[in-house]
Amino acid sequence: METESALYESDLAQTLANRERLSANPNLMHWYGELYKEMFRQEPDIASKTVLEIGSGTSPLKRFLPNVITSDVLKLDYLDIVFDCHEIGTLPDIADRSVDVITMTNVLHHLKDPLTFLRGATRKLAKGGRLYATEPYLSWLSYPMYKLLHHEPVDLSIHRPVLDKVQGPLSTSNQAMPHMIFFQRPDWLAELADCYSVDKTRISYFTSLSYMATGGISKKFPVPGWAYKPYFKIDKAMSRTLPKLFASFFTVCLVSKGEA
Repeated sequence: METESALYESDLAQTLANRERLSANPNLMHWYGELYKEMFRQEPDIASKTVLEIGSGTSPLKRFLPNVITSDVLKLDYLDIVFDCHEIGTLPDIADRSVDVITMTNVLHHLKDPLTFLRGATRKLAKGGRLYATEPYLSWLSYPMYKLLHHEPVDLSIHRPVLDKVQGPLSTSNQAMPHMIFFQRPDWLAELADCYSVDKTRISYFTSLSYMATGGISKKFPVPGWAYKPYFKIDKAMSRTLPKLFASFFTVCLVSKGEA
């Protein structure tokens, strides 16, 4: 059985390899670029705001938004801050109430305790500051793909949104946790009502099969850009028009109350 140290080193090496694969996949970079446009559509002046990204290991956000403060639990030399995001509330590197936007992409389902992180994050967000998280959405189309074809588990039987055992930053996850928090268990979301304006929560849907059509991180499909980009537009429209049937990802925006 691998030790915790060995799993950490394995996840570190995998993150570096994944980052290189992403950079070499123009269709996947297009997918991310379009995701960030959608995610920050309500932030027209985001280039002038204080933005903190959680889980920046593989994320290419810095290439699209140079002012973002990058962070991860993995010690990577291209990051601005290295810390465990569960401890964000007591993080001395960033002053309380100083962040306008916190963003994360496919990170929440890897966290041991997502609700603890979300509560702590409000310590750093200014009043009215927003947290954006993009996560897997379980539609009629995507659920069997996530369940049967993806290496990360999808466990809808959990009684609390917590990972019982964490073996490594990337090695442990439950893709169902964010979906359950924001779509199936309103009581879990209600636990955040003292620090977020839950009634202002916004959810949008993003793409159906166009992420898979890029090959994702692990593979690069020989789909030419001239064919992929028109397909992407159709795919995105399908996910937004009939999300329960086609959507594979959703983005949630939480608004901080900015209170102690």
